[in-house]
Amino acid sequence: MRVFLKVAETESFGRAAAALDLSNAVITRYVSLLEMHLNTRLLNRTTRSVSLTEAGSAYAEGCRAVIEQVEAIEASVANSAVDPSGTLKIVASASFSLLGLTPMLREYRGLYPNVKVRLTLLHRPVDLVAEGFDVGIVVPHLVNSGMLINRPLLKVGAVLVASPEYLASRTMPVRPAALTAHEFLAPSAELHGSTWSFVGPSGVVESVVLDPAYTVNSSHMLRQAAVSGMGIAVLPETYVTQDIQEGALVRLLPDYVLQDAGKEVSIVYPGRRHVSAKTRTFVDFALAYFRDREPLSPKA
Repeated sequence: MRVFLKVAETESFGRAAAALDLSNAVITRYVSLLEMHLNTRLLNRTTRSVSLTEAGSAYAEGCRAVIEQVEAIEASVANSAVDPSGTLKIVASASFSLLGLTPMLREYRGLYPNVKVRLTLLHRPVDLVAEGFDVGIVVPHLVNSGMLINRPLLKVGAVLVASPEYLASRTMPVRPAALTAHEFLAPSAELHGSTWSFVGPSGVVESVVLDPAYTVNSSHMLRQAAVSGMGIAVLPETYVTQDIQEGALVRLLPDYVLQDAGKEVSIVYPGRRHVSAKTRTFVDFALAYFRDREPLSPKA
């Protein structure tokens, strides 16, 4: 199409060849192939001049519109590799979303206002590529796509909490073994087994088997159950920071550290050779945002 338009504009195979830095034979061949493809004569040829046929004139007008559109698309794609723009599709673990993701996204969009964010929250495993996401902020085992770049973002510890209402009529536990006498609220069995291990002040590990009175696969609902006085729950530390500060929850066994209950949150994205500017800038921004921060809290 470009060769044909150049011949039409210059009214000469020779001048078109010189303008495009191609041989006369190539120019002639391309125009002939185009006419064969369309089964239509596009140019009237004489020994001295070249002119458009009626069909050629209509085709040239259409070609100009198509090529302008192609050039606009190419320019847009080329610019998107340099200037962050377009729609950034993010998937995040639902529990992480309540740990302060919104402030981080607000700051990112303040820097890159031409990027529109489409955020999806999931509890289930996700195939990043098949489901069309640009980047994920997830617990690594919930991503089953291959060929992904995985960058650790932050670690979130877990703590034992209960409401003052629940504790008012019960003995405050001072050792992990005392938890067996309490109503225990736990994540679903597929998220954590019945054995919970605690590292004491001296470094000794104490394990206890707890039979939950209530299990749920949502940290949000587990927190609500604890706040409402249903029992003692294990929740991400940063998830309940504000509740503890405001007195809605009390931290239990503060001298003990829960083993294998925390979560490592990573930022993942497809390992393509050419990463778009919107994805690259978001990954870099997220890593910098959490690198030197205290564990993220709902007040962040």
